[in-house]
Amino acid sequence: MHTMWKGTISFGLVNIPVKLHAATENKDIKLRQLHEECKSPVEYKKRCPVCDKEISNDEIVKAYEYAKNKFVVLDAEDLESLKKEQEDKSVEILDFVKLDDIDPIYFDRSYYLSPNEGGTKAYGLLRQALGDTGKIGIAKIIIRSKEQLAIVRVYENTLVMETIHYPDEVRSIADVPNVPEQFDLSKKELSTAVTLVDQLTAEFQPEKYKDNYRTALMELIEAKRNNEEVTTAKSKTTPDNVTNLMDALEKSLESTKESKKVAPKRKTTTKKASGKKKTS
Repeated sequence: MHTMWKGTISFGLVNIPVKLHAATENKDIKLRQLHEECKSPVEYKKRCPVCDKEISNDEIVKAYEYAKNKFVVLDAEDLESLKKEQEDKSVEILDFVKLDDIDPIYFDRSYYLSPNEGGTKAYGLLRQALGDTGKIGIAKIIIRSKEQLAIVRVYENTLVMETIHYPDEVRSIADVPNVPEQFDLSKKELSTAVTLVDQLTAEFQPEKYKDNYRTALMELIEAKRNNEEVTTAKSKTTPDNVTNLMDALEKSLESTKESKKVAPKRKTTTKKASGKKKTS
């Protein structure tokens, strides 16, 4: 499993060298966009609209837009030093709370934590302590240049870190449109709804839930592939030296013809004969 971060998690005076691994993966089927006429992949290039030219990554700087078309440019050195300053710190567990105290709306992404060299015993200690108390740890960590709020908890026999949103990242429910304040419900309607909920109540078994759309899409792709309904993108033709030479010759010939057409005619002068011969 790929290690995406190495560091130390601490609580109190206990330090645990750990590695971070992505706990989930996106199984979305990625579809490419092709030019319908020639079935070639469409390119997306970085282009400056003012200079009207394509630009490379080393010509790009990062900036914060504080007003419309007004920016504060941030140097790469400044960002790197700030990132380094934060990454040098260990991930400290700030508080221990109950998992039920955190609403699921705060949860973002999950990562597995494994002990790094020399951290096995401390890893086991934290895992056992969290399991016995039924608590989770609240911590901070820098991931991809962003300081993340996170929780550390036990999942089966493994420590899991889940990044969670900061309170100001969760939008206010007051901004949600058309939510009624009160409902006029009869006792019969409510009783029927509660009965339906009870009938559909079951233990959570995640393996029974499937992505039907993804399965159907893959079956469609495989069926087309088996029926040889496939296409191969055309390679971009690059002219060889002979073609370039012929183009140059033809253009030179055309240029010569055009210059002859517009060239002014020269006037010619003739000497008149005198009719008398010179005698010596």
